[in-house]
Amino acid sequence: MNPASFFARGLSRRVLLSALAATPALTEALRATPAAAQTSVDPLPSWNDGATKTSIADFVARVTTRGGADFVPPEQRIATFDNDGTLWCEQPMPVQAAFILERTRALAPQNPDWKIRQPFKAALDGDMKTLAASGEKGLTQLVAATHAGMTTDEFARIVSEWLGAARDQRFRKPYTELIYRPMLELLAYLRANGFKTFIVSGGGIEFMRPWSDKIYGIPPEQVVGSSIKTRFAMRDGRPELFRLPEVNFIDDKVGKPLGINQHIGRRPIAAFGNSDGDLQMLQWTTMAGDSVRLGLIVHHTDAEREYAYDRQSQVGKLDKALDAAALNRWTVVDMKRDWNRVFPFET
Repeated sequence: MNPASFFARGLSRRVLLSALAATPALTEALRATPAAAQTSVDPLPSWNDGATKTSIADFVARVTTRGGADFVPPEQRIATFDNDGTLWCEQPMPVQAAFILERTRALAPQNPDWKIRQPFKAALDGDMKTLAASGEKGLTQLVAATHAGMTTDEFARIVSEWLGAARDQRFRKPYTELIYRPMLELLAYLRANGFKTFIVSGGGIEFMRPWSDKIYGIPPEQVVGSSIKTRFAMRDGRPELFRLPEVNFIDDKVGKPLGINQHIGRRPIAAFGNSDGDLQMLQWTTMAGDSVRLGLIVHHTDAEREYAYDRQSQVGKLDKALDAAALNRWTVVDMKRDWNRVFPFET
């Protein structure tokens, strides 16, 4: 996303953002499900029967049936997934936004001037209105102070430790448990049918890589995200990569097709998102090429089990992409109607 809009929409959704690190047993079980088992066991048990589930199964059958008119060779079966709001919960604020705020508080004792200097004062006070007014300049300052000035290994350790201790405000559970079971099943189902699955998120690429394989079965080399610049240097005789306080690439909106091209080098045949930040990725995937394509949007409609939001939301706004879905016949998941379970901890 545009960095300025991160706080400009009341801690909106993406810039350098995403995380997880739980339910490894569930992920391993889903990842290990052999393709042969898909014929006798429902591969998507958390999806209710209906048009949405059928559209996914029909697409997979068409592109994997050898000799069929729509057959796609395995090496071309690329599927890209947004993370925030698509694979895990992004309300009431994106997880990496919570990370930024907590890192600011943790580092405040070493920086006493933050108590009177913006945007740090607003972050410490929880003043979202002032943070929004700080725009791109404020965001850059906060990211530089909380994400840079360390090696890539040190940052990965900080992220992992924070995720192990942090808890969501509403569910009082680790953020790592607020992943969508239906999407975990979908990832496993696609891989069992020869797909290579990628995360393409506005979240920080080095924020996601420490946990993506353990949680989603997506190795770090299949994660595309926003980044800050790094510098190679020797420290005490060891080669290190140091994170610099400069934005390198924003993998949101128009940045997503660019990131896909740079990191993957193939146009996906399936793309999954939940907001206007995913619009261009869905367009890039579905509106070119002569093979069958699948575009899918997760529409958050379940305020009881999760959240309900779309066109007027400050986080994960779904407006233009929802209109484009109707025009381009993308599949729209109605969370309340189409998922019989949302999170792995539901019975």
